[in-house]
Amino acid sequence: MTVHELSREEARRISVRAQLLDASRPDDLFDVVRTLAFLYYDPNAAVAPAAELIVWSRLGSEFDPTTLADALAEQRLVELRGVIRPIEDVALYRAEMLAWDTPAPGEPEWRQSLRDWVDDNDGFRLDLLEQLRADGPLRSRDLPDTSVRSWRSTGWTNNRNVRQMLELLVARGEVALHGRANGDPLFDLAERVYPDAVVPAASALRMRDERRLRALGLVRPRALESPDEPVGEPAVVDGVRGRWRVDPAQPGRPFAGRAALLSPFDRLVYDRKRLAELFEYEYLLEMYKPAAARRWGYFALPVLYGDRLVGKLDATADRRAGVLRIDALHEDVDFTPQMSEAVDREIDDLATWLGLIPIRR
Repeated sequence: MTVHELSREEARRISVRAQLLDASRPDDLFDVVRTLAFLYYDPNAAVAPAAELIVWSRLGSEFDPTTLADALAEQRLVELRGVIRPIEDVALYRAEMLAWDTPAPGEPEWRQSLRDWVDDNDGFRLDLLEQLRADGPLRSRDLPDTSVRSWRSTGWTNNRNVRQMLELLVARGEVALHGRANGDPLFDLAERVYPDAVVPAASALRMRDERRLRALGLVRPRALESPDEPVGEPAVVDGVRGRWRVDPAQPGRPFAGRAALLSPFDRLVYDRKRLAELFEYEYLLEMYKPAAARRWGYFALPVLYGDRLVGKLDATADRRAGVLRIDALHEDVDFTPQMSEAVDREIDDLATWLGLIPIRR
C-alpha cells in the first residue's frame, strides 16, 4: 500500500477540515456531533460550557444551545464515558458493558477489584436498581447508601459509595445517564434510555476506530483501539517522527480556511502532544494555576486562522454585567490586518451568541 507523504501544512489542513473548522461550515447540531463522534462535557462556563462552545465554533451564532439541551432531554444525544454522543453510537459500547463481569486476558488487577467491590455490595446494587425502577430518573444524592463495604480511595471518591456504584452500573450497562438537572447527573435504568441494539465487540472496535479517524483525519496508530489492524492508510508527516494513519478521503482535497475561537476541550487541541507535533503550538489550560503563574489567562481560547493556531484569547463572560470581557489577545505570530479583522469578527460573533456586549481592554 502506498504511504502518503504529507507536509505539516497538509497534515494540519486535513485535521482542520476533518474537525469541521474550515470555511465550509456544517448545517446543524447533529451534523457536528455525528462527524466529531462526540462532544466533551465540562461544566466550566467562564465563557460557555464546553459542549456548547465546541458546537458554536462550527455553527456560529445561529446555534441555539437549547437545541443541545433538548437533544439530551429527548435522548437523541446521550452522555456516556464522560462525553456526549449520538444515541445510536451507544450500540458500539454495549458488548463491552455486557462483558463487564467477565475477566479479560491480561487485564490489570484493579479491574477485578472493581468487580469484587460490586459483588460484595450486591444487595446495595439491587437496592439502587429497585429505587431507580420505582422513582427514576434520580440524582445520586437522592438514592440510599446501603453498602456493606465502603469504597476506599485516596482521591475525591473516597466513601462516596452511591456515586461510585452508579458509575460502575453505567459501565455494566445497567444504569445510564438520563440527563442533567442544574448540572447534576440524573440516573435511570439503562433499559429506559438505551436502544436494544448491540454491535459485536470486534465490529464495534473497528467502527469506533473509523469514527475516530474520520473525526481527526490523521491519527497515530497507538491512538486506535485496534492498532494491529488499523483503519485508514499509512502516512508520514514531513518533520515529524513516526507513522500515522490518514483518512483516505482527505488527502488532495482543496482547503479554504477561516478564523475560529476554540474551547480548551475542543478535539482539535485536546491532544496536546499531537497539537505540538502537527501545529507546533504550545497550550495549557491554566484555570488550575495560581493567577500569578498564568501566561494566557484562566480559560484562554485557542485562536485558529486557516490551518494555523496563531494565538490565545483571554476572555470571560460576565453575565451579571452583560459583557464579554476581553482581557487579552495573545498573538503567537504577528497578526496581519486581515487576521485581526477575521478574529475580531469571531469575537463579536461569540459575544452575539452569548447575548453579551464585548468589552476590550
